[in-house]
Amino acid sequence: MPWAVSPTIDQLRILTCVLSPFAVVVTLFRLYVRRTQGKLWWDDLWVALSAFMTVIFVTVFVLHIRNPLTNPMTQYQKVVVYYFCPITFYTVAWTARISILLTVMRLSFALLRKLLVGAIALFILCWTILFAQTFWVCETQPGWKESPLAQCDLGRQVAITLIIMDVICDTILIGAPLSLLWGSRLQRGLKIRLIAVFASTAIMTATSLYHDFTIYVFGGLQEAFAANLQVSSSLLVANLSVIVAFIFRATSSDETYSSKTAAGVATFGGGTNLRRGRAPTFGGIETIMHDDPQIKVQVNISHTDDTFRTWDEDDKAGREVGPGRVDKIELKSFPPSSDAV
Repeated sequence: MPWAVSPTIDQLRILTCVLSPFAVVVTLFRLYVRRTQGKLWWDDLWVALSAFMTVIFVTVFVLHIRNPLTNPMTQYQKVVVYYFCPITFYTVAWTARISILLTVMRLSFALLRKLLVGAIALFILCWTILFAQTFWVCETQPGWKESPLAQCDLGRQVAITLIIMDVICDTILIGAPLSLLWGSRLQRGLKIRLIAVFASTAIMTATSLYHDFTIYVFGGLQEAFAANLQVSSSLLVANLSVIVAFIFRATSSDETYSSKTAAGVATFGGGTNLRRGRAPTFGGIETIMHDDPQIKVQVNISHTDDTFRTWDEDDKAGREVGPGRVDKIELKSFPPSSDAV
């Protein structure tokens, strides 16, 4: 079976030193795009943390797989380097997942946003449990600390925990963008972006389950290979929706996509959300008061059969701006911009 073939140390070095740095470069490009567009938000902060920890992971992993016979590190240093491998691995994987959830959150309506906040809390809890379990398992079998390679056998207990958490959390990651796509009439650009999130999350799920499988069955170099594959794929997946949106914006002739359109999209400079409700048909432009008198927010709604409410973040009561099915929503904020993507 192909997945049962053990990679060589040189193959591991190539994978680690090529794919992961490429994912970091993609992240830097994503942050540059968001910065120039004035759309930096919390999902960008988390993916930046994931990229930073990827650099640390690559560094400690390359140190860890050095030839133990020629490795100048002391045994204590080898143990410390090994512990940094799972710590940075879990940090990359879970910060990338949180970034994906936040990307969906900035495209979602108020109710889904509240649910996603709970999902983020669940992800952080899983991340903490895996940290604690790694130390619990490794410290109860200290014999590995004296071996030339100094690598702990995580065993099936950790693998089973990972499988359960990955299935639950990746189901949430797949379901979140699907809940926005199901029965909605989003603009083409937003829909493409959500489809990209959904499809790419499925890829991340496959690599994470493959890693869990190698821990459960093989361990050793197969596990290390799968861990590196998951690190790089997680970071790439976290950036994919933004890169797809950038390419679509650069190549699309659809003016409605490049206009100031949004469905409750959040940025560090924006503060207007949308929420669904019900009512009769109407359309037109509404100007909404903002906390900052220098900022004017306009909502243009036409051909609706669903009520939408729009409110400033501090105005929890909200105000109805139109009923019916939404064919087009244009939200303009001057300054700053509240672009959809």
